[in-house]
Amino acid sequence: MIIVFVGTAGSGKTSLTGAFGEYLEENYKVAYVNLDTGVKELPYKPDIDVREFVTVEEIMKEGYGPNGAIVESYDRLMNKFDYYLKEILELESKKDYVLIDTPGQMETFLFHEFGVKLMENLPYPLVVYLSDPEILRKPTDYCFVRFFALLIDLRLGATTVPALNKVDLLKEEQLEKHRKYFEDLDYLMGRLKFDPSMQGLMAYKMCSIMMEVLPPIRVLYLSAKTREGFEDLETLAYEHYCTCGDLT
Repeated sequence: MIIVFVGTAGSGKTSLTGAFGEYLEENYKVAYVNLDTGVKELPYKPDIDVREFVTVEEIMKEGYGPNGAIVESYDRLMNKFDYYLKEILELESKKDYVLIDTPGQMETFLFHEFGVKLMENLPYPLVVYLSDPEILRKPTDYCFVRFFALLIDLRLGATTVPALNKVDLLKEEQLEKHRKYFEDLDYLMGRLKFDPSMQGLMAYKMCSIMMEVLPPIRVLYLSAKTREGFEDLETLAYEHYCTCGDLT
């Protein structure tokens, strides 16, 4: 099984990759793939590490700025695409799980040919889109997260599950509020209906078609610190690869 973690910088991808892998290792054979050319330290030992070929730090010494160095690093990775694809597929054939940790700058993976082409050639990868509770401050934010997960699904051509990470930082009533907004579309639309802003109107109209376009996927609530939601993620990954299962 291949699970790919994506999310904005600071959403906890790398920490979650390490913690969930450690959890899985109690019962399964797990491999780790690091696709972040800019990360300094990892909480896991990668079986495949793109930093062995190129790093953002090395490219910046050539005069590139931080963002330019990230893009340039992926341009150079394209020259090794066949090698990395072969290595990942070999791991997939030998291990029960392959966990792929993507760049801190999510757009690098989503919009560069390397990321899209890789996902097109992997067998049934499951993408977990992580969001930070800090970005969820108003009803329109929940609409954004759900639709962005759909856009990732569309862009990468892979089943994408939205996940709220770092839930250990939330009080119980805060977590229940997030669950209500994510899981009860009628409630979310009711709140959006009374938002007089243009963004509120836009979100209301977008949410009105959610029932038609949203795949049968449930939202995950995760914590690398407490392992909350790890069993749910494991179960969902199994269902994804099971021909008789769904993700409702």
